[in-house]
Amino acid sequence: MTIAETVGRTVAALGCRQVFGVVGSGNFVVTRALVQSGARFVAARHETAAVTMADAWARVTGEVGVATVHQGPGFTNAVTALAEAAKSRTPLLVLAGDTSAAAVRSNFRVDQAAIAVAVGAVPERIYTPATAVDDVTRAYRRAALERRTVALMLPLDVQASPPGEAFAPPPPLALATRTRPAADAVEAAADLLAAARYPAIIAGRGAVLAAAGRPLEELADLTGAILATSAPANGLFSGNPFALGIAGGFASPVAARLLREADLVVAAGASLNMWTTRHGALLGPRARVIQIDCDIDAIGAHRPIDLGIVGDAAETAKAVTEALRGRGHTATGYRTEEVKAQIASGGWRNQPYDDAGSDARIDPRTLSIRLHELLPRERLLAIDSGHFMGWPAMYIDVPDPQSFVFTQAFQSIGLGLASAIGGAVARPDRLAVAALGDGGALMAAGELETVGRLGLPLLVVVYNDAAYGAEVHHFGPQGEPLDIVTFPDTDFAALGRAAGAAGVTVRRVEDLGDVEHWLADRPGPMVVDAKVEPTVVADWLQEAFRAH
Repeated sequence: MTIAETVGRTVAALGCRQVFGVVGSGNFVVTRALVQSGARFVAARHETAAVTMADAWARVTGEVGVATVHQGPGFTNAVTALAEAAKSRTPLLVLAGDTSAAAVRSNFRVDQAAIAVAVGAVPERIYTPATAVDDVTRAYRRAALERRTVALMLPLDVQASPPGEAFAPPPPLALATRTRPAADAVEAAADLLAAARYPAIIAGRGAVLAAAGRPLEELADLTGAILATSAPANGLFSGNPFALGIAGGFASPVAARLLREADLVVAAGASLNMWTTRHGALLGPRARVIQIDCDIDAIGAHRPIDLGIVGDAAETAKAVTEALRGRGHTATGYRTEEVKAQIASGGWRNQPYDDAGSDARIDPRTLSIRLHELLPRERLLAIDSGHFMGWPAMYIDVPDPQSFVFTQAFQSIGLGLASAIGGAVARPDRLAVAALGDGGALMAAGELETVGRLGLPLLVVVYNDAAYGAEVHHFGPQGEPLDIVTFPDTDFAALGRAAGAAGVTVRRVEDLGDVEHWLADRPGPMVVDAKVEPTVVADWLQEAFRAH
């Protein structure tokens, strides 16, 4: 027994049942101990992919994700994924080997704690053999209860030390209580809602984490409010006839119009950042704003508000609903048959467009609509970053927010495939779909081997325009030469077959027949190389570049 084995056994005892990683000498023993203690291990081909898989697994399950990496370059390889998880407040524990205290000349030596801090993660460390169990427990607790991404450094000299006493499992983590809103804040919110004629509720990831979907729907029913979500909360109000879908750049014209008409906006666990509000333009100039968040630092961080409530989104919604019912309040607001019909007919799949497809290239909107029709309802959609990312988000529905993995807090391309793998491992009962651009797919190409090795029934759809499309559409109209952002076409179907997946090339809707046949029994993974028409420009792109 060594402290490395103690660390692995402690993490397993605290609740870890799944770990992702890339194993080197600095994390071999701790990873082996985790597996021997009952955790399932999935080996990735790159550390950023391993941490992204753990991030997605945590988002889908609501549990602490765990990843394990080697010291030095193993840790620095993981930094992009670490930044994404930290910015998303994913409860994640990264077990990272670290150089021994005395190894001041080690070629592996970098200040890993400072790197973690620089990207918003929380650095922790096992300090001595005697404190190892407490150190691991503290790190795991911070990840679970504070919903933080924690990098736990495991110095090699401490790992190799024998424990001072027999292993004793740590006590279970105490449950954290929900933050209840102050009574005066509840009454103030009730005052504003009672006076509103056309209220709107925009729910964010905080509402998802609080399981606030039903309480917010009840509040909306009482006040006549329409419902929308931020992109990470997509699916929270799935099936509600007064739900508009995603607010912000992905909002349909009908959704954008109705939100702009609202005279009161309740942001529940949503930051109201520039993406969700279209730089503020999505909210009417005279709309009053209530913001609910359990983190006081989030209140008013992105725009002025009229009332800030520190509290759990579900608890606050319940309290405000109770206060309004106590007053006998009820309102029609947006809840009319006319508005319901506008919402039902106003989604993106019902919007007319001129199909730009040809025998050589498929329109990305046509592709996305047909995929929505083909896929089973019990689906899990993971979307990479890039020009294409609006199409699947706008045209393909998901049944609930745990079925939508949107790694966009850092807006790095190349994370989508690993997100889909993590989601597929977390929910094997659902068909996982990875929607990727060709640039992000090539960045993550090594993980195609992971998909094939695991035999996951994963559908990988590459929106392939043979370019960095966002840059093409941004700089092309300015007359800039585009040779540095366009590339020879890649045969992703062949790459998929080489990795053990089925592969199909799609140029027309009819080519999706092979996908339909595959969906019947899903014998293993499939890679779809969709040759999309590059001249179709996403509606949200201009807004995206305004942020730079």
